[in-house]
Amino acid sequence: MVYRYRGAVVFGGSGFLGRHIIQRLAKTGCVIRVPSRHPADGFHLRTLGVPGQIVPLATNIHDDQVVAAAVEGADLVINLIGILAPSGKKNTFDAVQAEAAARIARAAKAAGVERYVHMSALGADANSASAYARSKAAGEQAVLAAFPEATIFRPSIVFGPSDNFFNRFAHMARVLPFLPLIGGGHTRFQPVYVGDVADAVMAALSTTESKGKTYELGGPFTYSFKELLQLTVREIGKPKKWMLNIPFGLAKLQGAILQYLPGKLLTPDQVELLKTDNVVSGRYPGLPDLGIDPTAAEVILPTYLDKFRIGGRYAQSSPQVARPSAPFATKPDATGRGGAV
Repeated sequence: MVYRYRGAVVFGGSGFLGRHIIQRLAKTGCVIRVPSRHPADGFHLRTLGVPGQIVPLATNIHDDQVVAAAVEGADLVINLIGILAPSGKKNTFDAVQAEAAARIARAAKAAGVERYVHMSALGADANSASAYARSKAAGEQAVLAAFPEATIFRPSIVFGPSDNFFNRFAHMARVLPFLPLIGGGHTRFQPVYVGDVADAVMAALSTTESKGKTYELGGPFTYSFKELLQLTVREIGKPKKWMLNIPFGLAKLQGAILQYLPGKLLTPDQVELLKTDNVVSGRYPGLPDLGIDPTAAEVILPTYLDKFRIGGRYAQSSPQVARPSAPFATKPDATGRGGAV
């Protein structure tokens, strides 16, 4: 790295993406604080560094003074906090993804922090019908207003071990008689490997040229929602799994009920998100601009979805999918939507 950061604060560091970024940061030798509502959630991260290098601490992201104390003395702050569904009065989309994002950025600027990284999402749009997408856009605007030199990342679906997409649908395929194709399964996605996202953050931190820039992160191929489900069931040995078309209207009604059940399998807002493609626009720099060759889902999925296969990895050979000729994959074109491979 060009710069060696002495102290870093990673909000949301105990989550899926956070552990990969912290692992890489720890190798640079910096001391890392991991603020969280429940510090015990980050105890497993301590093994990624030497004793005392990674420090989980209790933090309330809704309190200005507490956030200011968390970032004091740091020269790097990374905000990975995000939610897919609201929970309670305080953890709404706006409170977590807009107001808290602004609070952390203001505190970082006041503390004299050198670099600030904000993790947003593809589809962030102030005019979206989705509250999630609107709050992500509001968060970006608030961060740049408080910390103009911030580097913003907008990933598509992030996949890898412990992800909340392929693992969820693989589990559903094991226990349910069918998988739901919301809106016919036509929405397109460009899944990006968690390791590539973490590498992108580290690459951006290695140069001052990334200051004030927004990066859109997507994998090498685009897929429809249906194609992603087909890829999942093939990998777990259930290629003939029935898929049921559920119109958006009916899905929204189902979400109105399921949002109140444990796990929040579906919410009306998620249905709104599924009405819009989640692929890079081509208007912003991406992984190649940071010197990263995107990793295809077909390469990584066999390394962790085997736990859903009866008998595990060695019960039978996993179906191999050649990257250039993958039946589901399409390479994104100039518009980001993708054309035939």
